[in-house]
Amino acid sequence: MNPDLLRGNLDLILLSLLEQTPLYGFAILQAARDQTGGYFEFKEGSLYPALHRLEAEGLLSGQPGEVGRNSKPRKYYAITDQGRQSLHRKRQEFAEFTRAVAQLGKAGA
Repeated sequence: MNPDLLRGNLDLILLSLLEQTPLYGFAILQAARDQTGGYFEFKEGSLYPALHRLEAEGLLSGQPGEVGRNSKPRKYYAITDQGRQSLHRKRQEFAEFTRAVAQLGKAGA
């Protein structure tokens, strides 16, 4: 996977993953990998800053959950109503973008 594509679409990916159920950090990484057959495999170094930013923007809310292996409670992230609205817009924008890219080169063919 091209890392530039991941960077440009990380918010869309994270909001999509959290649309159905709250997850904690490592579970988000696993879900991204598992649900895409390994296509989305990204590192904690890009995940946590993005989660914190989305939370600060009000698109996600974080709640303490079960205790993890380090004896600290895991932070579960859930999409907010504002996050759902943003996800809807981002999906529309992405669909328009992919349609436009698909049209490139077809006009002269």
